[in-house]
Parts: sequence; C-alpha cells; structure tokens
Amino acid sequence: MVDPELGADIVELGMVNTVTVDDAGRVEVEVALTVAGCPLRAQIQSDVETHVGALTGVTGVSVRTGVMDAEQKKAVMARARLLARDPAPATDIPDTARVIAIASGKGGVGKSSVTVNLAVALARRGLTVGVLDADIWGFSVPRLLGMQGEVEARDKKMVPLERKIGDGVLRVLSMGFLADEDSAIMWRGLILNRAVQQFLEDVHWGDLDYLLIDMPPGTGDIQMGLARMLPRTEVVVVTTPPVAAQKVAARSADMARKGYLRVAGVIENMSDFTCEHGTSYSLFGSGGGARLAAEVGVPLIGRIPLHPSVAAGGDAGTPVALEAGSPLADAFDAIAEAVITTIAPVVAMDGCSVRLLERVEAAVSAGSDDDRPSVPQAPLEPTAP
Repeated sequence: MVDPELGADIVELGMVNTVTVDDAGRVEVEVALTVAGCPLRAQIQSDVETHVGALTGVTGVSVRTGVMDAEQKKAVMARARLLARDPAPATDIPDTARVIAIASGKGGVGKSSVTVNLAVALARRGLTVGVLDADIWGFSVPRLLGMQGEVEARDKKMVPLERKIGDGVLRVLSMGFLADEDSAIMWRGLILNRAVQQFLEDVHWGDLDYLLIDMPPGTGDIQMGLARMLPRTEVVVVTTPPVAAQKVAARSADMARKGYLRVAGVIENMSDFTCEHGTSYSLFGSGGGARLAAEVGVPLIGRIPLHPSVAAGGDAGTPVALEAGSPLADAFDAIAEAVITTIAPVVAMDGCSVRLLERVEAAVSAGSDDDRPSVPQAPLEPTAP
C-alpha cells in the first residue's frame, strides 16, 4: 500500500509499527503517521483495511494510527527521498557529462556570476559546457553572458543557444530566453519544478563534457526536485566570508546530502579586496569558505577576490574569466583546473564496453550500406566500464 503523499510503500517506509493476527483471522495493524493531524489519515486507514481485508483467511481488520517520534520521522523522510530517486525521468543529458549544481543558502553571494565564469573557464579549455539557469524567478545568466535570442524547437525539443569560447562552446538555456527580462515570473513551487523538469527532459543538449546548473538560492522545491530528477548531480556550494553567510550556506550542503547528492566542494566569493597600491582588505570578514569546507568535510576549491570588474563584466555580458592573464581570470582558471583534475574529472568512455559495442554497431551498419563487411581499425578488447 502506497502512502498518497510520500509516494512509497508504507512498509518500505517503516510506517507499519505492528501487525497482529488472532486465531479467528482478525488482523490489527498499527500505522505511524508523520503528524497527529495528518489529513490523509482516513484514506490511509481505508486503504489498509481494503488491502489487508482482501487477503485469504482474514475475517476482519482494525487499523490504529499513531504518531512518529523525531527519529522515526527523520528516518522515514530519508527513506522517501531515497526511493524517489528510483523512477528518475529520462533526460537528453549524456551519461558521460558531469552535472554540477552551483548552490547557495541565500541570495546575493554571486552564485550566478560564479556559475557563468566557471563555465567560461571550462570552455576556454576546449570543453563543451552546458549552462542551465534553474533560477526561474531570478534568471540572470543571459545578461551575464551577453546572450539573447529565441529558443528554437527541433523534434518537439528545445535547442539551447550557443556561444563559442575559444576552442570550446557554451550551450545555454534560461527562462530569460523565453520571458521578458522586466517581467516577474509568478509561479508556485509545482510549476517551477515542472519548468526545470522540462529544461532537463525536453532539450537537445547534445554532447556535453559538463552541465553547470545555476540553482536558485535556498532549500526549496527546485532543489528537492533536482535531487529526484537528476540524482547524479554533484553540488558545489558558494559562500561569502562572513560567518552568517557560512551558516546559511551550510543548509544547502545539508539539503544536498539529505537528497543523496554528493557535495563536491566549496567556493568562497567576494574574498579580500586588493587596492591599486597592493594592500588587501577583508571588507566582509575572512575565512568563511574555509570554515564551511571544514564543517561540511569537503575541499575549498577556490577563493574569488572582491573586485568591481566582476559586476562590470556581468553587466556588459563579458565575464571576467574571458580576460586571460588577469587575476580574476586566473582565480576561475584555478577552480576549473580543480574541477577537471580533482572534483569532477571528465568521464572518458572510449575504452568502456558500451562504447566498443557502439563501434561494432556502427561498423555493421557501414558494412550493410556498402554491401561488404567492415572491419574495425583496431582490435576490440572489452575493458571494465
């Protein structure tokens, strides 16, 4: 029997405390509910009576309901989140792409500018990087990248807009391409979640090395939905130096882990400001990134200095990561290097069995087209994926 709200079997969720059967075939079931005033109490009782009453030999059913204690409630919610990952929807995101959500506990920490500049730094290395602006209410990625245009459809799926960056390419999708920049998006949680789901399912992303997702601030519907829809997502948390910002950012890491997502690292934005005379000032305090990384148990993968050119570059649509050799570009390049080499290396699938089978199929197809057998150029020796 499935809990109507949690969408999972109540036995798997651990909601059934006791089941007793007497000699006359009468069954008594005790079900623990998450809250005393659960509005679904009557439906759960009725469903249990129906299911149990249909069993052979059962002459009567009595259902009692109780309330979970804090530990039971914590365990059942964790189990529900884990089970929700199983029916994850199919997406057009390649299995080889590393998916990184750039998250923060609050707004105003520069999460979007970090996302955009990190994407640029990765693309400058010749990589193909997708950027999904999941901040549906507060979209800013199109302006930060200086991109505009209409999203086209192909085979009933959206095609991201592209921008060449050196030898690499950015593929970008944002609500900013679908709505007026000055218009408020007044959607509730379920509609927001559905919009993000469409951005994942109904988009021709093509071959990607990385997909960076600019998350909305906080720990709401979109964050929970992403954990269900794309369970292989890894999370990088952005914070600023103050303790207050660090504590709020820690909630994003906590939510990611409760959704069974890997927290890959921390980036500290708006670190020390260095004036033209070379003197550094900690205008917003110091150490927030390092403290958060230590608290969460993940590496601090970079510190971005506070500098007005970051905001100016975003306003002009020319991210500072484009300025090769500048201190800010070097800072983002160092983060990109950490991502590629340590945090989330690109997955090389050339030698795995799946890729080898694809080559065999391609060879067979080519052979049938030419009416002659086709022989691979190199011996195929399956290796572990």
